[in-house]
Parts: sequence; C-alpha cells; structure tokens
Amino acid sequence: MKGLLLKDWYMMKKYCRSYLLIAVVFIAVSLFSNDNMFFIFYPCLLCGMIPVNLLGYDERSRWMQYSGTLPFTKNQIVSAKYLIGLLVQITMLIVTGIAQGIKMTVAGNFMLGKFIVLMMLMLIVATLTSSISLPFIFKLGVEKGRAAYYVMIGSACGASVLASSFFRGQLATEVEPNVILAAVAVIGIGMYILSWYLSVVFFRKREIQ
Repeated sequence: MKGLLLKDWYMMKKYCRSYLLIAVVFIAVSLFSNDNMFFIFYPCLLCGMIPVNLLGYDERSRWMQYSGTLPFTKNQIVSAKYLIGLLVQITMLIVTGIAQGIKMTVAGNFMLGKFIVLMMLMLIVATLTSSISLPFIFKLGVEKGRAAYYVMIGSACGASVLASSFFRGQLATEVEPNVILAAVAVIGIGMYILSWYLSVVFFRKREIQ
C-alpha cells in the first residue's frame, strides 16, 4: 500500500501541478467575490477529481495491466486512490477554510456558526466529487466513466447557486451548526465509505484488457 501511495504522490507532483495553480487562482478570486460560491467550491471539486486523473494516466500507460504482476490486490489499488484523494481534499479544505476565515475576519462579519456551515458545505462537495465519480471509473474505465465528471460539474454549479442563496438569506443564522456538522459528517463519511465499497466490488469483477 505504501508503494502505491508513493507512486500516486510522484505522479501527482509531475502531472497535477496545474491543479494547484488553478486552485490558488480560484481561492484568490473567492476572496473578492461575495455572491458566487462556485469560486469557493471549485478548488474542493478540482481536488476531488485528482484520483480520476491519476487513474487516467494509469490506463494510458497500461499500468493497470502491469499491476497484475505485482504483489498488490485490487482492494489495495482502489484504496490507494481513495486515500490519496482524501488527503488532497482535506488539505485543500483546510487551505480554503483559512482563506475564508481571514476574509470574514477582515470584513468584520466572522461568525463561528456561519463559518462551520460553510466548511461543512465545502466538505460535502469535496467528498461527493470522488464518491460519485470513482465507482463509475472503476467499473467502466476512465473514458466511458468520464460522464460522471460532467455530472459533478453540473452539481457543483447547482450547489453554488443554492449556497449563495443560503448565505444571502436568514436561513444560515437559524440553522444550528452542531446539527449541520452531524448531518454532513454522517452523509459525507457514509457516502465515501459506500463509494469505496462499490469501487472495490466493481473493480474485482472488471477484466483489465
């Protein structure tokens, strides 16, 4: 498992540097945007797609076929992608959260409850990206399963519109942060675990050609 994580880490450093630049740009833009939550959500969405892109490089280099000669199980191959995705998503969530916390403090409207709600919304967007996309990718392959990526882009756009309305209205001040925290934690963690299980089942049955 350590070897698989190191392989993905090296690939990510070589092929996914542009993701970091794009994420930094969107975080910077979000600091000056008060209405469109898409600029806040997109870095989390982007990082959630890194495992999909790593799988794409694996398929194009025919590493999937080569992995059959190595002492790795299909469970471990799937788990490595979920772990690397989770680490990247948590890192981006922390960075984005710090940036938004500073923005709220400078603007003089920082409220802990509102900040926690925002963090939980970012968390659910980040986890849903991988949770929905990866089972399709492991079942159908990157090219055939890429449609899930476009579904997630559309979902993120819709979520950003709803979240913008949410934070402009009075509803955000009426929701208890502890309720949001518990609900999102259960949904996010539960869907991520279910997604991992489905990916393992699909990948076991898939014939690598």
